[in-house]
Amino acid sequence: MTLDRGSVGGLTGPVSNERVQVREYAMALAHVASLRSEDPFRKVGAVALDFDNRVIGTAYNGLAPGFDPPEGFWDDREKRQRFMLHAEINLCSLFRRGEAKLVASTTMPCTACMQTLCAYGIKEVYYRDVYHESHASEIAEVYGVRLERVSEYPLKGFGAVADETAAQG
Repeated sequence: MTLDRGSVGGLTGPVSNERVQVREYAMALAHVASLRSEDPFRKVGAVALDFDNRVIGTAYNGLAPGFDPPEGFWDDREKRQRFMLHAEINLCSLFRRGEAKLVASTTMPCTACMQTLCAYGIKEVYYRDVYHESHASEIAEVYGVRLERVSEYPLKGFGAVADETAAQG
């Protein structure tokens, strides 16, 4: 059965009574977290779920708390990249090793972030956008971590600016 929600909370279209899959739920949460990123070039969000699929935390890429960037900081993408804290690293600061079962991130983890996720005992990693410079697939295979792309999820069109920015890379 499908209901029409009309315009509830700014969302339009039909409502399904089918339960969303955990990976899609997690990706929707990661997508919403990405909207908090201050990075104008790449907005990345991440979420961690425990073994009962409860949310442990959400995070996004950005600068260290309390850092006030100087004027022109955001103008040079190459220069500012080394100062950006990745969403996955920010996320791992919210839990201890072995507490999280899965992580969803709007971008495939970079090599260092994938290594960190493995060190934290994450067993499943879901991502939306491919990051070609990453060795995440190889690392996941060696450590027995499920790494899967999720391209369809609730709220996909919400915050289209984040989607467009991520696609630009």
